[in-house]
Amino acid sequence: MKLSEKFYVFLFFLLFTSTTHATGIGSLKSFMENARTVRADFAQTVLDKSRHIVQTASGAMQFERPGKFRWIYEKPYEQLIVGDGDRIWFYDHDLAQVTVRKLDAAIGSSPAALLAGNNDIEKNFHLLEIGLQGNIEWVEATPKTRESTFERVLLGFSRGGILRIMELHDNFGQVTVFEFSGVEQNRKLPPELFKFSPPAGVDVISE
Repeated sequence: MKLSEKFYVFLFFLLFTSTTHATGIGSLKSFMENARTVRADFAQTVLDKSRHIVQTASGAMQFERPGKFRWIYEKPYEQLIVGDGDRIWFYDHDLAQVTVRKLDAAIGSSPAALLAGNNDIEKNFHLLEIGLQGNIEWVEATPKTRESTFERVLLGFSRGGILRIMELHDNFGQVTVFEFSGVEQNRKLPPELFKFSPPAGVDVISE
């Protein structure tokens, strides 16, 4: 079973940062101020409300603020998500289908706004310092609006200030966990990465 598009809206904004702050909130705020480009690999696990694994996936992503990204699912199926700064393109290779929507309409009070919006994080989210668990410093972000499809987001930073884990807790008890590796920050990325033209013969759905 493939991920629903409600997760796609948020996935491409899962970014990383290298900081010297000693707290999760400090690391998150430093990311908002300093991370301009990011490249990383990811492993994704979806858990149901009983915490049983219902899906796994993996791939790679590139990101350039503000609002440009390229998120590639490589296993178990091929999918591509591209943000060009104005629109978001979702390309499902197996279905031969492209869905496109406005970037502003797709973000809202979500993990997207949390990590890819402006520096005023606390305008849309309540931030709570959870503390150190093992080698990971955790912070919780809860959206202030009830319109969000997620109840809360947990971000885990390593002692070096790199975002290693992100957990999205939705309103139905499901949790999507991302683990990141091979992080490269503030490296120059080719502008072609953030452009997308629908392949010939695919269905294009605009929202």
